[in-house]
Amino acid sequence: MIDYTQGSNKQYHTQLSESDVGEYVILTGDPGRVKDIASYLDNAELVANNREYVTYTGYLNGVLCSVISTGIGGPSTAIAIEELVQLGCHTFLRVGTCGGMYLEVQGGDIVIASGAIRQDGTTREYAPLEFPAVPHYDVLSAQVHSAKTLHLSYHVGVVQSKDSFFGQHAPESMPVCSELENKWDAYCKLDCLASEMESSTVFIVSQTRHVRSGAMFLCLANQEREKTGLTNVQNHDLHPLMQCAVSTIKELITNDKAENH
Repeated sequence: MIDYTQGSNKQYHTQLSESDVGEYVILTGDPGRVKDIASYLDNAELVANNREYVTYTGYLNGVLCSVISTGIGGPSTAIAIEELVQLGCHTFLRVGTCGGMYLEVQGGDIVIASGAIRQDGTTREYAPLEFPAVPHYDVLSAQVHSAKTLHLSYHVGVVQSKDSFFGQHAPESMPVCSELENKWDAYCKLDCLASEMESSTVFIVSQTRHVRSGAMFLCLANQEREKTGLTNVQNHDLHPLMQCAVSTIKELITNDKAENH
């Protein structure tokens, strides 16, 4: 592969070097959320800011960890993971927002993905569509345990990963309206919990590169509850989700240390 960095020893898109990041990484879409998540780390510092990729690095349980933004959607998320794996990162936790689909998922609830519908384009360049997009069991288990310990309202199940935000929210405006609506209806009948835009990519790229990953989300609201006349509160408070994510990484660090001794 061409060295587009011209020997800088930094990854081209993220502008990171090996000494900039820890082996455990929290991924979030919005660059504006990175500093907030990093505030839960000890001695966190900004180490890079390039394109959509803002990176802070600090310590959890005495272990170097990083928080990086990926932008929206699969392509930029895949690039981030690929470059971070090149730097030695081995555990990734996606933290973001979603829209509920299953009627029991309400605004403010945490959704933990046990699998993702691959309605995206990026993962088709990694694995055949028959191959499932699923998290690593270690990460999934730590997420569930952390949510229980923090007494959060949470759900575990399949989520939809798509490429078009407006394909979800304004399907009637699309030339492929019937296809979008038919698939959405099918996913709802299959008890899909929520819709978001990155987890399938996180799972498939991680599986391809033989590293661990998981994904968890704050449900902002649920359009299916709105359709049926149920209460549909909006909630944009990300701090419980951030606390759960940090708790998850701490548990993984503790478990990994125990296994390696």
